[in-house]
Amino acid sequence: MLESALHWGEIVGGLVLLLVVLYDLFQSVVLPRPAINKLATVRYLVRGLYWMWRWVGNRMSSIPRRERWLASYGPVGVLAIFIAWGLALVLAYGLIIDGVRDEMRPVPESFGTSVYFSASTLVPLSYGDFVPEGVPARVATIAESATGVILAALAITLLFSLYESFQRREELVVTLDAFAGAPPSGVQMLETAASHGMPEELVKTFDDWRQWAAAVLESHLAYPMLVFFRSSHDNEAWLNSFGAVMDAAILVMSTVEDKSEGPAKLMYRVGNHLVEDLSWYFRRWTPRSDSPVIERFEFDEAWARLKKAGYHCKPAEEAWPTFARFRSTYASPINGLARALVIIPAEWIGDRSYLPHRQREQRRGLRRKRRTRED
Repeated sequence: MLESALHWGEIVGGLVLLLVVLYDLFQSVVLPRPAINKLATVRYLVRGLYWMWRWVGNRMSSIPRRERWLASYGPVGVLAIFIAWGLALVLAYGLIIDGVRDEMRPVPESFGTSVYFSASTLVPLSYGDFVPEGVPARVATIAESATGVILAALAITLLFSLYESFQRREELVVTLDAFAGAPPSGVQMLETAASHGMPEELVKTFDDWRQWAAAVLESHLAYPMLVFFRSSHDNEAWLNSFGAVMDAAILVMSTVEDKSEGPAKLMYRVGNHLVEDLSWYFRRWTPRSDSPVIERFEFDEAWARLKKAGYHCKPAEEAWPTFARFRSTYASPINGLARALVIIPAEWIGDRSYLPHRQREQRRGLRRKRRTRED
């Protein structure tokens, strides 16, 4: 009687775990829209693995090595997700098979043997050392074999979707370098447009990045692991580029008089939507604040640069409150996410206590001085 109850308990427990994993797979891979509680089964694993990954990366003295290490987390995280799902499925079917062990020939000697049969069926690599004879055992075996095929197909589909979305995201990030610098700056973006006489290019940039923000909004909430995929070039980060375009947009809206104000407003609205949804999903990393994050003197420096570039600027005293109000809607969440992802800091985005490109320039300058002295 007790043994029968234990077997039924294993079957029920296995079915519950199986349903949880399959539901999570459906929510995370199949459902083509943002859903609540994505990665519900493995989110704690992903979160814990990332904190460990970041902890190791932060202790690397070499910035290029740190960037390579952190960049590897995205692909590793995806593999970890599927490994966790696979192990959970093996355990779920192992419980079910162990519950109907009397219908297997030979009868599995232990729960570990049932898990072994489950694993060899899911992969599938069954060697024929166990044969299901009863109907429940056969149904469980066929279902697990089909689940293994589906899991492999979903893994391939997800990888294609992730890398396609990643490539689309990075195209505009790379092209923004020539316009906004690397790391990017919203002020430099406006300076470049003025110095090269390209007001139409500024309008086009706002339009392109508005569409970019909408695409990232859909892809990164549907597949949150994309947030951990870092840009592949030095001094580039998709979050910095997005922040720079947002800064340029609100500078046009609040400080300078330019015909690109309409596209800038549209970019700002769609960009704010992206920030709000990312803040909702990564709420532990994106604290809300009414602060524009930057100091008044930094705005005054930007105002002076834009004035020098030839823009007709509103008085700084009048422009600053409007600029601060606009920037306070997105600055804190973006900076919080940038710090959590240890993204290379830009002019007004992220942890600005160190700038890798400036460190390299300083080292190069020291080398030149040493060579000059030696000569």
